[in-house]
Amino acid sequence: MTSADLPGVLAIERQVQFAPWSEKLFVDGLERGHDCRVAADDGGAVYGFSVVQYILDEAHLLNIAVDPGSQGKGIGRRLLTALTEEAAGKSSSTVFLEVRSGNANAIRMYQMAGFNEIGLRKNYYPAPQGGKEHAVMMALVL
Repeated sequence: MTSADLPGVLAIERQVQFAPWSEKLFVDGLERGHDCRVAADDGGAVYGFSVVQYILDEAHLLNIAVDPGSQGKGIGRRLLTALTEEAAGKSSSTVFLEVRSGNANAIRMYQMAGFNEIGLRKNYYPAPQGGKEHAVMMALVL
């Protein structure tokens, strides 16, 4: 991911998240050296992205999303595979993530990739009706 990819990344983020990240959060990730990736075609159109932060021997998946029109085509799975391979290459012992408890498709994708549920953060994410949604905490031991 580069700053040139941000319009496409932000367009996806705004479509798929109830409380989307701001442009500043993505810029901060790039500036801090997070592993920020995009799935894009040869013309530069962005179809998905991921942001991973490394802390000691841990990789933390902070954000991953795929354009709604491109979901179900394996893009999320390929992004997830690339980031877990990169984490292993950096000698990370574990990849951690949090996902909305109601996001069954994402939870299923993570489970298929070998992630296991390790906990629950109650009332973590803002929800559309003004309430809160739980975050499922997951981990993959590399």
